Amino acid sequence: MGSPILKTLYIVRHGQTDLNKLGIVQGRGRDTDLNDEGRRQAGQFFDAYQKVPFDKIYISLLKRTQQSIQQFIDLGLPYEKLEGLDELAWGVLEGQPSTPANKAAFLKLIRHWLDGKLDSKFEGGESPNEVKARQLKALEIIMSHPEEKNVLICMHGRAMRLLLCVLLGKPLTEMESFPHQNLVLYKITWDGSKYEIADFNNAKHLR
Repeated sequence: MGSPILKTLYIVRHGQTDLNKLGIVQGRGRDTDLNDEGRRQAGQFFDAYQKVPFDKIYISLLKRTQQSIQQFIDLGLPYEKLEGLDELAWGVLEGQPSTPANKAAFLKLIRHWLDGKLDSKFEGGESPNEVKARQLKALEIIMSHPEEKNVLICMHGRAMRLLLCVLLGKPLTEMESFPHQNLVLYKITWDGSKYEIADFNNAKHLR
C-alpha cells in the first residue's frame, strides 16, 4: 500500500491566444485574450473535467488564465489570483515580431538556461531563478490548505515548465523535459512527503 494522496494538483496551460498562433512571445507583460481556438480548447477541457470535485482554483493575474477556466468559476467554485503563477517576463522581446534575429536571441537565452546560467534574462525581463522565487510563495499558499484536496491551477507555458521542476525536485535546467501545448494537463499528486506525476502532458480532451 502506498501513502494516501493528500492533494492532487491539476495544472493546465491557458488556451490559445492570437500571439500564440503567430509564434510571438507574450510573457508576463502582455495581458492577451483567448482567441476562438483558445475558447474552444477551454470548452473541451471543461467538458472533460467538469465532474472532478475541485475544491479551489488558482490562476495567474493575466486574464487568459481566467478565461481558460471561466466555466468552472461559473459553477461557483472559489478561485484566487496569485502573481506567483504569472508567466516569466520576457522583457524587450514581448510582443515583438517573430523575426530570425528575435528567434536567435530567444534560443540563445534558452541555451544559457540549459547550461545552468539561470540568472540570465532579457532587458526588462525575469530569470528562471526569479520566477522560481515567486512560485515558491504561490506554492506555499496553495499547499497551506489541507482541506483543498483537488486543486485546479491555470498558468503559462514557460512558468509551468519551471513549476514542474520545482514540484518534482528537478534542477531548473531540466525545464525542457516538460513539453506542452495550449490547454494541456499535468496532474501532480502530493502524499505529504513527495510530489509525483500522475498524468504527463495529457491532451486527450483536445481531440
